[in-house]
Amino acid sequence: MELRHLECFLAVADELNFTRAAGRLHIVQSAVSAAIRSLEHDLGATLFERDSKRVALTDAGAALLPEARATLAAAQAARDAVGEVRGGLRGTVDVGTMTSVGILDMPALFGEFHVRHPAVTIRLRAAPSGSAGLAQALLEGRLDIAFLSLPGRPPAGLTVRELATVPLVAVLPAGHRLAAARDVRLADLVDEPFIDSPLGYGNRAIVDRELAATGLQRHVAIEVTDISTAAAYVGHGLGVALMPGFAVRRDPRVRVVPVEEGTLRWSLGVATAAARRPSAAVKALIALADGHVHTDPG
Repeated sequence: MELRHLECFLAVADELNFTRAAGRLHIVQSAVSAAIRSLEHDLGATLFERDSKRVALTDAGAALLPEARATLAAAQAARDAVGEVRGGLRGTVDVGTMTSVGILDMPALFGEFHVRHPAVTIRLRAAPSGSAGLAQALLEGRLDIAFLSLPGRPPAGLTVRELATVPLVAVLPAGHRLAAARDVRLADLVDEPFIDSPLGYGNRAIVDRELAATGLQRHVAIEVTDISTAAAYVGHGLGVALMPGFAVRRDPRVRVVPVEEGTLRWSLGVATAAARRPSAAVKALIALADGHVHTDPG
């Protein structure tokens, strides 16, 4: 059993597509297929059910998955140990992020990281399923690190370090009855249609949790995966929004009003799986993150 065979297995297991797995590994598809056949021969078991329409893990493949991740993580840790002695980090870091996270200057963060550690490859993946999806990907070993927003205590199995926390603000149409108010309460807005993120996103979870605690209900009329676009919908009179102030783009059609409830706060954290020791490259990336957080929307 070779490490490269396990790398091919994990790529196919994550993508459930041989073509995409080959693209992710920067090799031809025939090489991926050959590696899987060799691995299946070594193990004496079929790892994938495949036909012209779908690829799926067999029971044997599902059993191998966590062990393959652990084996490759151990191999990377060995490379890190040698790399640190030689004075340079190598390898690949799979990074997950929310669709929109303007509070963190990721291009600048990754740019500085690349200058310091040019032999490390960063693979960045945005999560269409929000922070909940990122957390699950960390627990399953599909990501090494994620920048996410999880209200309350971190889920079991994750280690989360907070990078920033900011209050949510109410975003109202310019002609709204409360547009000139000093502040608003959540109860003042619950009868309005809301623009918000889908379930699983940190912004949505914060508001839903507060509503559940107070016994209030609301109607989410429009769900947007990129929270920075919510204000545009508000500006066209389609509803109101509660969102972190840094995500509100300048727009004369909307007004930003503070929210009285101090518990409505959005936080950005950097998370890793508690069961796996972060690689030296992951530790180096985390160490640089604080310097690229900007809470000032201007």
